Amino acid sequence: MNLVIVESPTKARKLKGYLDTGYKVEASVGHIRDLPKTSIGVDIEQDFKPTYEVSLDKIRVIAQLEKAARLAETIILATDPDREGEAIAWHIKHVLTQDTKKTKKFVRAKFYEITKSAVLEAIEHPTTINMDLVDAQQARRVVDRLVGYEVSPVLWKKIRRGLSAGRVQSVALRMIVEREREIEAFEPDEYWEVDVALSAKQLKAAKVFLEENKFNLPDQSFIARAIQLNQKKYEPTKKDDVTDVIGLFPHASYTIQEVEKKERKRSSLPPFTTSTLQQAAANRLGYSSKQTMRLAQQLYEEGLITYHRTDSVGLSSQAIEMVRKYIGKTYGDGYLPASPRVFANTSKNAQEAHEAIRVTHINLDSQAVPGEGPKLAAQHAKLYDLIWRRFVASQMPAAVYDQTSLTIKAQPARKTQIESVTLKATGSVLKFDGWMKLFTASDDILLPDLEKGVTVHYLDHNAAQKFTQPPPRYNDASLVKELEKKGIGRPSTYASIISVIEDRGYVNRDAKRFVATPVGMTVSDFLLKHFPDFMEYEFTAEMEEDLDRIARGEKEWPKVVGAFYRPFHKKVGLAEKADRAQIPVEKTGEKCPKCGDTEKGEVVIRSGRFGKFKSCSRYPECDFTENIVETVAGAKCPLCGEGEVIIRNSRWGKPFYGCGRYPECNWASWRQPKPGETITKTVWAEMQKKREERKKKREAAEAKLYPERAAAKLAAAEKAAAKKAVVKEKAAAKTTTVKKKLTKKKSPKNLSSKPHSTASQRDLAKR
Repeated sequence: MNLVIVESPTKARKLKGYLDTGYKVEASVGHIRDLPKTSIGVDIEQDFKPTYEVSLDKIRVIAQLEKAARLAETIILATDPDREGEAIAWHIKHVLTQDTKKTKKFVRAKFYEITKSAVLEAIEHPTTINMDLVDAQQARRVVDRLVGYEVSPVLWKKIRRGLSAGRVQSVALRMIVEREREIEAFEPDEYWEVDVALSAKQLKAAKVFLEENKFNLPDQSFIARAIQLNQKKYEPTKKDDVTDVIGLFPHASYTIQEVEKKERKRSSLPPFTTSTLQQAAANRLGYSSKQTMRLAQQLYEEGLITYHRTDSVGLSSQAIEMVRKYIGKTYGDGYLPASPRVFANTSKNAQEAHEAIRVTHINLDSQAVPGEGPKLAAQHAKLYDLIWRRFVASQMPAAVYDQTSLTIKAQPARKTQIESVTLKATGSVLKFDGWMKLFTASDDILLPDLEKGVTVHYLDHNAAQKFTQPPPRYNDASLVKELEKKGIGRPSTYASIISVIEDRGYVNRDAKRFVATPVGMTVSDFLLKHFPDFMEYEFTAEMEEDLDRIARGEKEWPKVVGAFYRPFHKKVGLAEKADRAQIPVEKTGEKCPKCGDTEKGEVVIRSGRFGKFKSCSRYPECDFTENIVETVAGAKCPLCGEGEVIIRNSRWGKPFYGCGRYPECNWASWRQPKPGETITKTVWAEMQKKREERKKKREAAEAKLYPERAAAKLAAAEKAAAKKAVVKEKAAAKTTTVKKKLTKKKSPKNLSSKPHSTASQRDLAKR
């Protein structure tokens, strides 16, 4: 029996359908080993040697793999065909080699699509683990761990507890912060657009310009824009620049001065890479990068698309043959180029020479996608359809346009300082749709068929005041595009980069665009000041290129890590001596209820570990604070149905949702509840019970696997409990002392033992 190991249970299910009874397929469910969570796990003195630990939640999985491996003749490692997959295969081999008494034969099988032919081909022609790819992944992991473990404590001391930094994420954050500063500093400039509606027919003047970008154009009419005044460039910047000009239009004569006709072609784009897929999904479907990659992962695992982590635009000969046959049969020979279209890869590494992202079954309609797997739904179908269209369109001919430009001379009816106004109109007509048959084109701008010297007639005019706009904030598409342009990160990391800076509270989304928070700005400014090299775009891009060089076998990973770490470590030491940074506050205009009348303190909104809160501007001199409760509008607790759904932050800064009636109701969730969603007390109790059972299993597994760590954790818990007991005991003792003092004060004997005034004595006598 041969054992095939993949990462995903879904992939395992698909492979079982392709392989005969001589193969057993198991899933590792991702990584089975990683750097430890409670320590740095990197020996800096020994060439940055990493220490890996078995993940506690994978103990049962490993036991299953070990059991299957003992019975197998050959172990086929069929993890994903990239650096991460190569590293997973290497870790699996290491763990299973430790268990098996005799040496097993380990081989590597790589396939870029989960189809029967591709899987069988890969298993029949296995290779070995590529240690260059493993080393590149190790180098990335080690560098990221060193950055996180050395910079994060500095941020805790100098800004706020719970913050963290990342080699690539911090640079991406810098991009968003810089864009925010550009927007804040932007000063709009006024300009005007002057348009005239003209007709080839003799018509009465009529209302053509209705509202912005909406017109009521009669047949054989068009709109021209003023571009010259007295043969000089016309760029009006204020109302005075247009008043005299528009006054001439109703009575001027208009003559076609020049007609220019050109045929233009627009070629199709290449099939998707990871970054272009994320950009297109964001622009066309509104998907976040994280969402796109999750959906693509599931489409890949169900065998519907090729591997989705790639920066290659190449297609296999089989894929080209398949799509050309489909185009000819479906759309006719007119839509089939004489020879296949070939696109050049711009990346040196091109993700280990993967194909571009394409569908595996050209005849599978997107509407049938939900029926191809239990996890597939309408969102998967939309993304699949986008991939299908881009793949097919890439092998179709160019779209052909007829583009026409008209230059019109407006001659005033009477002699003025303005001798003439030159206007221009441009339009195009789609002659042959080509690849655009698969994509909706914008409406054609049609111009009348006019000759030079022909007179055209005035209908209406419009002068619109405009202002220049600041650069737009980044969204998923534009941020990924800019990251790729600057060489920061790689296709497989874009989604995680965005996800991390969101989870840390460094950026928020506003209308699907990223807005830097005060905390994000403070962190970025601090890192840029004290770690300028680490935050430079070119430096980060060069580090990515070094990782690629390791993957190509051109560099040794410990030397690359060492060259990065030594100067970086010195910067950490200097940053620890820096002054504390202050997170910007948001003014409310309210007086501080505690010191506003006496010390003129104001209420400001600050950002803390657990979210925003109100505070006095004079802190720490004034200790006034007040919580700001953020709620989900119109939502009620799914468990009790009474409390509002409140957004809180965990101690690590990650937002979660809870009931506003806590502790009376203890419902909490990482996911925002859907409108009308409910959960019964029985179901909630069962969920709590299962959560507690999982916690106990993890603790038991940790105690068995890492007894020293478990003992240390137990000792720490006992110490904390003892400390809590002492505090409680002191509080109880203090309460007892206060009660005794109060009792003594109320005692007549105690009161009579002290001298009193005559009036006081009379009062006591009455009592």
